Amino acid sequence: MTQQDRHEAIVTLVKHQGYASIEQLTQHFSVTPQTIRRDLNQLADEGIIKRVHGGAGLESSTVNTAYHTRKTLNADAKQHIAECVAAQIPDSASLFINIGTSNEMVAEALREHQGLEVITNNLNVAAILQHKEDFNVILAGGQVRSRDGGIIGEATIDFINQFKVDYGIIGISGIDDDGSLLEFDYQEVRVAQAIIRNSRQVFLTADHSKFQRNAVVRQGNISQIDALFTDRQPPDGILRLLREHGVTLHIADA
Repeated sequence: MTQQDRHEAIVTLVKHQGYASIEQLTQHFSVTPQTIRRDLNQLADEGIIKRVHGGAGLESSTVNTAYHTRKTLNADAKQHIAECVAAQIPDSASLFINIGTSNEMVAEALREHQGLEVITNNLNVAAILQHKEDFNVILAGGQVRSRDGGIIGEATIDFINQFKVDYGIIGISGIDDDGSLLEFDYQEVRVAQAIIRNSRQVFLTADHSKFQRNAVVRQGNISQIDALFTDRQPPDGILRLLREHGVTLHIADA
């Protein structure tokens, strides 16, 4: 069993039980306690599980990891994903970019493009792109979330509904086994749903830590997107759903 396979199996076991001890995992996988500790520490660093004394439990399904922590989690993977997304966006295209640290990296990767029209509800995306003189950057109105610069609320939804763009680039907090796209903030979800409705093609950015991660609000389903951009092969169940619904899978090269 590879380390990646073991990590996925650990997450599945912890998700099923709610908690798993180092002793149990050591016996289950026939590896040393030191190996399991390294596995749990890495999964905890990626925000997938919560490291507790003697084992691991689930991350909260109601509260997201702090923004400044998320900025550093899987940063290399997010960078490769962002470059992969940017390679699929032609010059002179119109696009939505919503909230999320992965999407902020997409904005960085798009700065070499020409003539883009970018509509965003993310203050950080607007700041990244504001100096591109050949870009038309349009910032949605609404309530600004102090923790991450996201713009949400009814005014934001009304604003998004005025447009129909070529590409909608959205992020996500978790992808459940049944393909549900999950988030923590109901208002953020409603804005993302408006972006999906008003985009000709929907691109989802999600590094490997988002698979099987719990969050409390259902944003939609993976069947609603046109392409998934990630850094590792998704679990088998997600792969089946992608094939069934004709969703293109892009795995960014490390």
